[in-house]
Amino acid sequence: MTDYTLWLPEHEVKKIGEHALHLEIFEGTAVPNSKTMINRPPLLFVHGAYTGSWMWSKYIPHFVEQGWTCCAMNLRSHYKSRVMDMTQITFNDYVEDIREVLAEFNEPPVLIGFSMGGILSQKIAETVTLAALIVIDTSLSKEVHQVIPYPETDRTTPGIIIPAPVRDELTSIDETAEDIAFQRKYLQMESSKAFSTFSVMFGADGGVSINGDLIHCPSLVIKAVSCEDEEHRGRLTAEQLRAEYAGLWDTTHTGLLVGQRYMEAVDIILEWLHRKHSFVLTDKFTK
Repeated sequence: MTDYTLWLPEHEVKKIGEHALHLEIFEGTAVPNSKTMINRPPLLFVHGAYTGSWMWSKYIPHFVEQGWTCCAMNLRSHYKSRVMDMTQITFNDYVEDIREVLAEFNEPPVLIGFSMGGILSQKIAETVTLAALIVIDTSLSKEVHQVIPYPETDRTTPGIIIPAPVRDELTSIDETAEDIAFQRKYLQMESSKAFSTFSVMFGADGGVSINGDLIHCPSLVIKAVSCEDEEHRGRLTAEQLRAEYAGLWDTTHTGLLVGQRYMEAVDIILEWLHRKHSFVLTDKFTK
């Protein structure tokens, strides 16, 4: 098995707050350029359910090589953060974890959230100033789900915790056996209380509402697309956030981060960041 965390460059680690939230900080290594490096914001990566900062292991080296400082956080009781009673953790606890980590920054970062981390990041963006918001295959907001809901047959009733998902290397169209084995090594149980707040698949009553009118930063939505319904959900999310949209057909949820086509998503993000970053600099110098 290939452990992709071994791909990560040397980095600083901070333990934040009473829950010892594990934050990994990777300094950008590109040679500074006055036209592209001035006021470049840091990137804060927020993982999804069952996972941790390890899920970004394939992504981070590419951003660091392009000069971006990358910070990968871990929510309470995830990966190397302090272990807690998962039966008591709520969605709002996770929101507060992100707020606590954001308080460590000297400037607004680009917030990048995957899956559960995507809906958490959207909620944060309603009240926190960000340089930009990027959500990757995010859990759906209440508003999007109301327009095109998931089938009733796909839903389940959670217990007091939700066990780690079972991964079968024979069922993924864009992940190798090594990609699956890597995830198996680190996947963990998840909070049922959190899931039953944001996920209609696990008992949520409609999900978490997002007010796109409160989100004013540039935004990007990336979606794994397997059918027209998923494409529609992705475009509705982008519409709600007034975001640019990229749908990657024939990719899977976790495959966008650790699968064989993960570089397609990385390239989309890097190109988008370059355009938005250049626009901010141009706007600054013309005032």
